[in-house]
Amino acid sequence: MITFYKVIVFIHIFSAILGMGPGFILTTVVKSGSTMTELRHSYKIRHKLHIFVMIGGALLLITGLTMGLLNPSLFRMGWYVTSLVLFLAALAIGPLVLSPRSKPIKALLESHKGDEIPEEYWRLSKILFRYEHLENAIFLIIIALMILKPF
Repeated sequence: MITFYKVIVFIHIFSAILGMGPGFILTTVVKSGSTMTELRHSYKIRHKLHIFVMIGGALLLITGLTMGLLNPSLFRMGWYVTSLVLFLAALAIGPLVLSPRSKPIKALLESHKGDEIPEEYWRLSKILFRYEHLENAIFLIIIALMILKPF
């Protein structure tokens, strides 16, 4: 018999796959552009993928907290609490770190004339991608904690 808790776990795992999976390739998608036209198109694709990441992330938080409410002993497990804290930190990185660093790139993509990618883009994207890689590392740690439950 399938319990409500098992349904929540199922949704949680599916949310991780559908939401987190695309998040790991957001940087890769835009690195493939070699002209401004390709770069603009890559960022449009990236934006569409990011919608999956946001929906999946929201479902992960909701289902993760729901599992904790249904099984309060989880709040005494180090791996659960650490995962939750890391997840909240990763969520905060979006508006506090990534958004301010992506705005100049978006402005450059809109205002730049010509098809050659300006050097300013490479400088700005390098900084942005460094933080995105940090966020991906946090998510990998969370996934490892969820699988291994080491403490």
